[in-house]
Amino acid sequence: MSDDPSGSEPRRTAADNAQLALLLEVSATPKPGNVDRHRDLDDLRFEQFMAGAVGAGAGLRQAADGGEIGPAFERAVAGMAEFAGENTQFGCLLLLVPLVRAAANDALTPDGVTKLVEATTVDDAISFYRAFEHVDVAVGDPPEDADALDVRRGSDATETLRERELTLYDIMGLSADPNDGIPDGNAREWVTGFERAFDAADRLLAAEGPIGDRTARVFLALLAEEPDTLVAINHDEATARNVSERAAEVADDIAAGDDLSAAEELAEEFVDAGYNPGTTADLTAAALFIALERGLSV
Repeated sequence: MSDDPSGSEPRRTAADNAQLALLLEVSATPKPGNVDRHRDLDDLRFEQFMAGAVGAGAGLRQAADGGEIGPAFERAVAGMAEFAGENTQFGCLLLLVPLVRAAANDALTPDGVTKLVEATTVDDAISFYRAFEHVDVAVGDPPEDADALDVRRGSDATETLRERELTLYDIMGLSADPNDGIPDGNAREWVTGFERAFDAADRLLAAEGPIGDRTARVFLALLAEEPDTLVAINHDEATARNVSERAAEVADDIAAGDDLSAAEELAEEFVDAGYNPGTTADLTAAALFIALERGLSV
């Protein structure tokens, strides 16, 4: 931060804290299966995530300035894709943009965010679909009767969205409550008042020690509690549940001994197996943002 001639410290904005949350999330280690400052994946590198966090800034600032959620999200994704050259934080941004908007409105509470996302429009949904044209995103196949709403259609879905008058909140509701199987974890946050993100933020604030260690522990606890959507998409639901069970075993070991070495071993195991719990990382970034807004010291 630059020196302030008045003698008072400049305060980070909500957009600043969102970018910082993205950087803290990817820097924390170990987060089994994810890119962190000690591990790259075959197709994604640590520095790409750093670049993606910078590139997303314009969209995050648009949200902080009162911009509509859909266009701000699309702009953040476009900037991320341009700077990183890959999809690094699409899911993180889907959670962060409404949280940033809420924080800028002094409404960073479950009820405050819920009111914002429930007020999204068809145009927000159209912007969300267009965001998929900027970068490849791993998504599950839609139900057989919902091909017209496949997000991979991008702007080609515009007519369907307008005909059915589907808002972005409506779209999240469809993904959060599938007929069977594992729900989309990020969509579920949208329709539950970001329940898990706020709970994880409380854990971060209550914990002690370096932020990186706190983040690693919270990530592991979140993964242990719920199967990861991205693992289910890239592998299958049984694998996602097994990954969560392995995380729970290690989380118990860490809770008993307060040592992250077991998580280091699990990180190597997951990377070798190609298990990438990216949705859990998205949730961790959202929790970091909320904690930063509530006073988490860096």
